[in-house]
Amino acid sequence: MNPTYLMPVAVTGVASPAAVRTGPVPVPVPAAVRFRAACPDCRGRFELAAGALRLAIGATSRTTFYTFTCPECAAPVRKPAGERIIELLTGGGVRTLRLHATP
Repeated sequence: MNPTYLMPVAVTGVASPAAVRTGPVPVPVPAAVRFRAACPDCRGRFELAAGALRLAIGATSRTTFYTFTCPECAAPVRKPAGERIIELLTGGGVRTLRLHATP
């Protein structure tokens, strides 16, 4: 996912060099964001708030996943996360952990 950079524009339409910021711009996320999920153990289907999910981003597809606890059977669930899932979860305010290999 590429960060979006915004540049303030002066009244004349030209950006002031001193007013230009670098880095990603935080985007507010509504508190009502919900994600549909399913439990592979009990086959339950439900919606979870962003706070109920955790995203871990590793160096490979095997180490990139999201986790939650099933609200119906209390089983811990771990599912792989591809690029689209990562975009949706990070955009929806899910807490993210970046995994780094130790030397």
